[in-house]
Amino acid sequence: MSYQVISILALVAAFVLATVLPINLGAISLVAAFVIGTLALDGSPDDVADAIFAGFPGSLFVILVGVTFLFAIARANGTVDWLVHVAMKGVGGRVALIPWIMFLVTGVLTAFGAVVPAAVAIIAPVGMGFAVRHKINPVLMGLAIINGASAGGFSPLSIFGVITNGVVAQNNLPGSPLFLFLGSFVFNVLLTIVVFLIFGGRELLGRVADTSGETAEEPAAASAPAGRESGTSGVASGGGPGAARATTTGATGAGFTDSERPPVTTLDLNRSLTLVALIGVAVGALAFQLDVGLLAVTAAVLLSLLAPHTYKGAVAQVAWPTVLLICGIVTYVNLMQDIGTVDFLGNQVAAIGVPLLAALVVCYIGAAVSAFASTTGILGALIPLAVPFLLAGFVGPIGLITALAISSSVVDSSPFSTSGALVTANAPEDRRDYVYRRLMRWGFSMVAIAPPVTWLLLVVPGWL
Repeated sequence: MSYQVISILALVAAFVLATVLPINLGAISLVAAFVIGTLALDGSPDDVADAIFAGFPGSLFVILVGVTFLFAIARANGTVDWLVHVAMKGVGGRVALIPWIMFLVTGVLTAFGAVVPAAVAIIAPVGMGFAVRHKINPVLMGLAIINGASAGGFSPLSIFGVITNGVVAQNNLPGSPLFLFLGSFVFNVLLTIVVFLIFGGRELLGRVADTSGETAEEPAAASAPAGRESGTSGVASGGGPGAARATTTGATGAGFTDSERPPVTTLDLNRSLTLVALIGVAVGALAFQLDVGLLAVTAAVLLSLLAPHTYKGAVAQVAWPTVLLICGIVTYVNLMQDIGTVDFLGNQVAAIGVPLLAALVVCYIGAAVSAFASTTGILGALIPLAVPFLLAGFVGPIGLITALAISSSVVDSSPFSTSGALVTANAPEDRRDYVYRRLMRWGFSMVAIAPPVTWLLLVVPGWL
């Protein structure tokens, strides 16, 4: 049995173990990477370790830590509450419109060139604030944001669109950037309608929230239960109205607990500075293409320097179990790529003698691998795999490329992909496990459903 097959079986076994036993899947994945890497990679133990660590997603780690660190501060001082209040007034309090606003805002950002993870990283924490405050299913909110990012992600100005259209041009294949963009946009709109109906959207119809600020509910602080269980006492930390109280929690520093504050409808100094920091992160990431994780960490540290006692518990609010889970599984999948598992699958596709069946298999590979790894990398790697039978004229190139693009991007809702990981990390702690499991089921259902649906609609007719 080849190491490629063994690595696939090990991945399946890791999922089974993490499902049956309460063990972090990321930790299991790191063990699998260590064992299989030691067996499959050549060189000294140090060389093997270096090769394994080379697959660690450092950028994703910083994004997850930085964004959740920054928005822990924003939640603690009431900035997120204020943003929710302002946005609700803007839509007249119609709760059912909120997920769609998040969808459109994220879609516009990515359509005009924002990197998909950067757009999701900026919008997801705000969207989750809406979900908590107005009792919207966080899965509905998270999927609306992720689908919005995918909807705009294949515009001619976007990263996904530029890469896909560039690979098509380099291989001298006929392409249609407009059809690619519209196909992805329409598919994601229809997908979000399904999400809206499945995850409680119908219950939101007709609901109008009070935008006066008199009856808004305060979201529970993520670590409040831990602080109360430890028996620690609150210590007023200052920082103006809306600041959270800090409590000591041993070596991890202070945790945040709710103070008895009224609903947040105005800006004070701390909220104004936090709002400036959030805008600065958005402008830096979207306009100047700076790394959103490093920007978020920088903003969080600057805010902490301005009010160190108020925000000393913010680091404890980082979703560390989620960070371990995501980084562990991505490290393992990168090792699978290094030992040739993806190439092995591609060679199996090339051996298929039926072009339509090969096209379906390519879409499945794109969906399955992209659920755990970089969609950008998958698009650049799999389109060339399809070149031989695309050039032969047995399959319409525009239809297959669009089907592959959609299949590889809608699975970004998986919690093991960057977008899904960001949504999971920013979910309320008491519902984080629920969000993680629902996104995992939804993401895997997209792996199963998106390829045959797009194949039937775009490839089989042969008119593109």
